[in-house]
Amino acid sequence: MNVSAKADYGLRAILELSLAYGKGTIQSADIAASQNIPESYLVQLLNQLRKSGLIRSVRGPRGGHELARRPEDLTVGEVLAVLDGPLDLLGRGEDRPTSGSDELFRQVWADVESAIDGVLSSVTFSELSTRHQKRQSNITFRI
Repeated sequence: MNVSAKADYGLRAILELSLAYGKGTIQSADIAASQNIPESYLVQLLNQLRKSGLIRSVRGPRGGHELARRPEDLTVGEVLAVLDGPLDLLGRGEDRPTSGSDELFRQVWADVESAIDGVLSSVTFSELSTRHQKRQSNITFRI
């Protein structure tokens, strides 16, 4: 399983907004620079995240973006679902031929999908923000 560039960039953008939660809006150029995301692509992602209700955007010279919910109320799984759609290891949306062995593996893939969903729905952006801040303080301390 690979995480798409879209999901990777979107998750990093949400992390940046989580780190600034309660401090006002952040402009897309600042998010792009901080997270090393191409700004033109980031703007598209931010529009998608805004339309889904995960973030709010404010126009104008002092405008920018902010989370629509608290970081502790937003999970990695929710963001991934908005950006890439639901996890589908079983290929439910595909029309493909089946063989006798498919049923043997169907439960395995269902269990894997359930485990992945469990992890993604349990990790909040509040936790990720805390981990990020600890990591940054360790890097700064070592220098």
